[in-house]
This record gives sequence, C-alpha cells and structure tokens, in this order.
Amino acid sequence: MSNSVSLHRILKASPEKVFRAFTQAPAIASWLPPYGFLCTVQEMNATTGGTFRMSFTNFSTGNSHSFGGTYVEVKPNELLKYTDKFDDPNLPGEITTSIWFRKTIAGTEIKILQEGIPAAIPAEMCYLGWQESLEKLTKLVEPEIPDA
Repeated sequence: MSNSVSLHRILKASPEKVFRAFTQAPAIASWLPPYGFLCTVQEMNATTGGTFRMSFTNFSTGNSHSFGGTYVEVKPNELLKYTDKFDDPNLPGEITTSIWFRKTIAGTEIKILQEGIPAAIPAEMCYLGWQESLEKLTKLVEPEIPDA
C-alpha cells in the first residue's frame, strides 16, 4: 500500500523566487527539514536527469538519515518532479514528489504531491513535516529585502 500526501499553498512571491528555493542547495537546506532537524546537501543538480543527495540530522539526538534521487522532470518556474530513496534499508521503496508552480495575482500557487512514502512513515507525520517545511519556505521567499 502506498502512502501519499498532497499540499497546496499560495505564496506572496514570484514563481522564479519560489522555484529557486527548491533548486538551490543553501536555500533548500534552510527550509526543507522540519523543525528540530538540520539539512546537509551533499549534491544537487536540479536539471532533468540530474541527481541530489542530502541528509537530515535530528538536532536533539544527533542521529541522521540520508537519501538521494533523480530529477525526472524540471520545467523552470513551472514543474519539479523527482524520485528519492532513503539509504536506510528499513525505509524501502522509491518516493515520487511532484511540485507545480503557477503564477497568480497573489504570487505563486504551489501544489505538492508526494507518493510512495515508505509504510514505516505514517502519512500524517509526513504531512505534518511538510506543513512545518512550508512555513519555513514562506518565511524565506515572502520577504522582499533590499541590498542597500
């Protein structure tokens, strides 16, 4: 049985800025891990056929889990689709994540669909983690801070 989660948000930022937050290593490391976790990006080539590797570390315990995958389809500022697998054999299977970006009068609509979450991870916990991540994403992309 395949776990999946679906999320939807409107962000007050351009599709270009939001897409950049998903495809630049320092940006994704700052917002993707849920609260209480740190992210280290070892590799990120956000192009169709490119690969990525990263790890999340629990700040309380120091334990970490690593994962990596392949970008299946990349349409700048429109679509990001990738697969990933955990290195831990207790979390088998391949996860597919699709993110759609659409310019709106308010900024950018994002829709996220994550499918194939390992059975050991309850979908509700994955959904909660994504909600925390998206709060952090919002705080990264919505401020307009001049360089002056």
